[in-house]
Formats: sequence, structure tokens, C-alpha cells
Amino acid sequence: MNISLPFRLLTAATVLGLSLTACGGSGGAPSASRSTLPAPGTSTPVPTPTPTTSRTTPTPSTPPTATPSATKAPTTLTPTPKSTPPLGSWSLQPLWPFTTLAQAQEWERAYRSGGHQPWHRDPEQTALAFTRDYLGFKEIDKVSSRTVSGRHARIGVAPTGREGGTAAVIHLVRYGSPDGPWEVVGTDDTTFSLTTPAYGSLVRSPLAIGGRITGVDESIRVEVRQPSSKAPLGTSACCISAGGNDQPWSARVSFSGAHDPVLTVVASTGGHVADVERFTVTAVRAR
Repeated sequence: MNISLPFRLLTAATVLGLSLTACGGSGGAPSASRSTLPAPGTSTPVPTPTPTTSRTTPTPSTPPTATPSATKAPTTLTPTPKSTPPLGSWSLQPLWPFTTLAQAQEWERAYRSGGHQPWHRDPEQTALAFTRDYLGFKEIDKVSSRTVSGRHARIGVAPTGREGGTAAVIHLVRYGSPDGPWEVVGTDDTTFSLTTPAYGSLVRSPLAIGGRITGVDESIRVEVRQPSSKAPLGTSACCISAGGNDQPWSARVSFSGAHDPVLTVVASTGGHVADVERFTVTAVRAR
């Protein structure tokens, strides 16, 4: 049978339209898989990404941002629910008068019930008792400066008759509760320092000790002490000559009988206008 030309053109157009639709041409709706997949080589996430280790772990070229030194902030001194001592981290060691948080809390209960030893509530009296009664520096008997900020106090102490001559600035921290007793944790050093051994480090006898000093014709004496003993656990041979501008000094001390949690290493110099004109302390733990 002879088919007319218009009919054949109409049939060809219909077949062509069906072919374009089957191949996803402009006349058809886009498939879901094409609309949600990211383009190759991009980091566009899928709608519901699953976090992976590779996405959260920083690469060596972008190290994690250092955490601010919040360990020294007063908030770190608050006891945890397990009664972890607020002092005792590497940066804050309890030197004197209490060796443990339990001792400080026992005093606090005694004070609240009967006013026992109220001087623990005064940072100035505590600083002077530390120098006179614990370190044995009887001539250092006056306060030359005072700075109290929250749980921290810095008290300058000096011998009577030495105008403007601070022997040391003692750093104290409230032990336990916000109104608990003051505890000595160290000294803030300037022209006379004790840098070896490192603060809070574990040590054994004999102990290498050193620091830096500015002065003329200085004679340095070093002792190792603990709160439960009246006499020093060890003393350097007297005396270590030193002087100059920010010059190093060193000594070696043998000690024995250490059993308190924290020991005090103290270095002192004097002899010009007083037996002890300057001193510095650090805290260590015996192995």
C-alpha cells in the first residue's frame, strides 16, 4: 500500500520525540541521583553526612589551637566532687602550713566551731609565720607589700629596719573553700631565683640546685625542708659565692628523711645589712 508523505513525516517526528525523552533530554525531569550528588573534585557534602575521623582530626599542617592556660585560673582551685585537692597540680603545690586538703578542712571545721588559730585566715600573718616559724628567718618580721586578688595573695616580707628592701614576695592561695585557710605555694622571684629543680618535679638525693642572681659579693645558702620536721632534711655547705648581673649560681645538697607529700627547697643570701636579705623557694616531691 502506498503511504502518503504527511503520514510518514508525522511518524518520524513521533519516534524522534520518544528517543529524546528516553535519553533524559531537556523535555524530561532530572533524576534524583543527579540533583543530590556533588560535582567531582568538590567538598560539597551530601544532605545527611556522617562525620568521620578524617573530617574531625586536624592535619599536621594545621595543629589544634593551644588551650589558654586556664589551669592557673582561680576556678581550677575548686575541689571536684571526688574531693581532689585544689592544690597539687604541677603549677600549684601546697608548701605550708597544711600538707593535704584534709588538714585544711579539719582546721576550717575547728575554726567555725571555736575560732581555732584565726591567723590562717590572714595572708599577711601566714606569710610571716612561714618565714619565721618554718624557714627559721627570725629577722624577717614585717610586711613590705600586699596584693590580694580573689583566691590569690602576694605578700612581700622584709627584715625590720631595711627600708624598701623586700626579701621575697610570697605567693599564697586559699586552700579548699573560697574562705578557707591561706596556703603558701611559692615565691615570685625577680633578682634572685631558684629554677633548678623544676617546680613540682620528682627529685632524689643528692639534689642539684641552681638559679640566677643579681648582686655583689653574695653568699648563698640552700636547705631542703618539710613541714613535719623542725630541722632541715639537708643543707648545703656554707656558703656559695655569687654575684654580677643576672648570673647563674648552683649547688648540690644531700637530704634524707623525706616523707611529706611536698618538700620545700629554699635558697637565701645576705650578710650586708642582715643575715637574710633575700630568699627564694620552690616546691618538689621526693621519689
